[in-house]
Amino acid sequence: MVSPAVARFAVGILGNIISFSLYLSPMPTFIRICKKGSVEQYSATPYLLTFLNCMLWTIYGMPFIQPNNILLSTISASGCLIESIYLMLFIINTENKKKKITLIILVLGEILAVGIALALVLTFMHTSKDRTRIFGLLGDVSGVLMYASPLAVMKQVVKTKSVEYMPLAVSVTCFGSAVIWTLYAIRPFDPYVVAPNAIGCFLGLAQLILYAFYYKSTKQQMAAKEVAEIEKVEMGLKEIIVVTREPNKVNNLPENDYPTLQENDYPTLAENDCPTLKQKENDFDTNI
Repeated sequence: MVSPAVARFAVGILGNIISFSLYLSPMPTFIRICKKGSVEQYSATPYLLTFLNCMLWTIYGMPFIQPNNILLSTISASGCLIESIYLMLFIINTENKKKKITLIILVLGEILAVGIALALVLTFMHTSKDRTRIFGLLGDVSGVLMYASPLAVMKQVVKTKSVEYMPLAVSVTCFGSAVIWTLYAIRPFDPYVVAPNAIGCFLGLAQLILYAFYYKSTKQQMAAKEVAEIEKVEMGLKEIIVVTREPNKVNNLPENDYPTLQENDYPTLAENDCPTLKQKENDFDTNI
């Protein structure tokens, strides 16, 4: 029979794999953002909250805070690195300067806040139990906020009846990660890990249901957008052709743009080169 410690370690490894997939799941979104050079209607809130959550759980899993939770610390540290890259790309591709500055301040504020919290806990809390309680509660708050962050996106989905800006890969891996880490923390029971992940299970399931409900309407809207873009391009080409063929464009040239001929530019003929009318009459009389 497999011991609880071995089973927990195996679940922790599986949790690392799924969580790592969760952190990588927004890559198609950021490839699209980088290609277009714009963040469009995507929100930075989920990435800010995930970055904060990863920092707190990285510290929580350290031996000087919570022994025997190193697997939680390793995956959270990986999440910090990946989310920091996402936030950097988000800042670079944000066109609004005010939003860009606000985002930079929020990222630096999160790092400063976690650093201050760590310094205070290490200075004034000298037992593992007290340190676990402080960072466990902080991790719970950030975890609930992280899993609740898609609520704003879900509201947009209901309003627009489109899941275009709620990627399926993120929703699936978010749900799977919450389930695995809930199982990981059941035995031995860790309420600080169970609480946010249990909530994440319900919210992740709600996203999947919402995605299934609005999948067809999203396909119809995207197809309509493609047709509208094609028509827009065709209308642009027609306008170009009309402009280039417009005859009045030639007549509207300024007067000075036409070349003028000076008096000396006309060819001069010698007097004998042009037979006069009188000469023609004499020739006619002679022939008679």
